[in-house]
Amino acid sequence: MKLKILALGLALAASSTVATLAQAADTIKVGVLHSLSGTMAISETTLKDTVLMMVEEQNKKGGLLGKKLEAVVVDPASNWPLFAEKTRELLTKNKVDVIFGCWTSVSRKSVLPVVEELNGLLFYPVQYEGEESSKNVFYTGAAPNQQAIPAVDYLMKDLGVKRWVLAGTDYVYPRTTNKILEAYLKSKGVAQKDIMINY
Repeated sequence: MKLKILALGLALAASSTVATLAQAADTIKVGVLHSLSGTMAISETTLKDTVLMMVEEQNKKGGLLGKKLEAVVVDPASNWPLFAEKTRELLTKNKVDVIFGCWTSVSRKSVLPVVEELNGLLFYPVQYEGEESSKNVFYTGAAPNQQAIPAVDYLMKDLGVKRWVLAGTDYVYPRTTNKILEAYLKSKGVAQKDIMINY
């Protein structure tokens, strides 16, 4: 499924924003902004490999718009400020047409002001907490209304759950998702005393 999403992302990027930029170039440059070192490397290295595989497969089919794709890989090293710096480098120095990258919400939030300032295009590959929308970002993963709220509905209606523990690691995604879930539970008549939030 992720492969299809990435292929679709490449096609969308090429047919819209990238089409204008790529007309003058022999290649379409694809930025790959995933941590290859640091704590997030274990998760993000596979995403880097997937993008490289998709670029290779698309090039075997003749590329996009009659042009070859060229991957430009950088390592933001699981360092949130470095994500923003590497994004600026990809867009200004490497002149990429599109970026596939980030994993955590904080890395995406670090990159967002740069892609908006420089009118770049970012494909974000994993679920996110919502409450953010940008014309410069394709959010390819599920938001809480597509993932967490249906799970709550199932637990509430089908299993009769009455008391809730909203647990998570202390960072952006769990805190925002739990805030949304707490409000949703209260809207369904769950009392505050029956909702415990723990990080």
